[in-house]
Amino acid sequence: MADLNPEEIAALREALDDEHRAWSIYDQVLRDFGQVAPFDNIREAEARHQQALEALFRLHGLPVPENPWPGKVPRFASVQEACLAGVQAEIDNAALYDRLLASTRRPEILAVFRNLQEASQQRHLESFRRCAGRSSDGGRGGHGHRRRHRGGAE
Repeated sequence: MADLNPEEIAALREALDDEHRAWSIYDQVLRDFGQVAPFDNIREAEARHQQALEALFRLHGLPVPENPWPGKVPRFASVQEACLAGVQAEIDNAALYDRLLASTRRPEILAVFRNLQEASQQRHLESFRRCAGRSSDGGRGGHGHRRRHRGGAE
C-alpha cells in the first residue's frame, strides 16, 4: 500500500502523464520528419524524466501507469510548427510543476519535480526557441536537421 496521500499520488500521476505525452509527441515528430534536433535529444531526456518519476512510484509502492499517448498526439505540418508547439509545451510544463510542487513536502518528490522543471525551463525551452528561430530563418536549417558544431552536438 502506498504511503502517499491522495494529492501526492495524483501529482505523481499527472507528472508522469505529462512526461509520457511529451515523449510521445517528440517521438511522433521524429517519425514524421526524421532525426531532427532538438527532438531527438529532448525525447531521450523525456525518457529519463519518466524513469525518475517511475522510481518514485516504485519507492512508494504504486503501480507504474503505462504510456497512453502513442498514436494519440498532435501531428505538425512542419518542423517549425512542432518547434513552436514545443516552446508552448515547455512554458505550460513550468506552470504544471509550479502547481505540483505545492502538493507535497516530501523531499524525494520535491527534488524530482524541481529537477524536471529546471530541465524544462533551462534546457528544453531554450532548445525549442532556437529551433523555432532556425526554422524561420529563410531556409538556413529550416528542416531542423542536427548540425554538428565544434565541441559536440547541439
